[in-house]
Amino acid sequence: MTRYQPLGVLAILTGLLLFAVPSYAHHSFAAEFDSNKCMDFNGTLTAIEWQNPHGYFHVDVKNASGGVDSWAFQTVSLITLKRSGTSRRDFLDNIGKPVYVRGCLAKNGVKFRAAAETLKLPDGQLRIVGQEVEHGGRQEY
Repeated sequence: MTRYQPLGVLAILTGLLLFAVPSYAHHSFAAEFDSNKCMDFNGTLTAIEWQNPHGYFHVDVKNASGGVDSWAFQTVSLITLKRSGTSRRDFLDNIGKPVYVRGCLAKNGVKFRAAAETLKLPDGQLRIVGQEVEHGGRQEY
């Protein structure tokens, strides 16, 4: 009969708990973004960050005073993008080109940050890159 060492059992249980911690760190769309503050953006795709758990892409958008604001848009998870047919190459091939983005602003008031819902590429392809949100009126930035 095998007798378990109390410290060994404790170490295994602690290890299992540590593996579970990252799942608690994930957040929902509604926790971070405001579905009542969604806007249309037209600008130039400048960069991507292809990393888990979410991808990000950056778009330079002209503001009302004629200047340029650099926006960061969060996407759904990379595996969800892949399953919907959107790849890293879709972004890389369009850096420096004009794009259209539908996105919802951050709840915490961080400027120039939003969750992307859709991305329209220069060739007219419309990609769903975020959570679908029901919209009232449309606003344009």
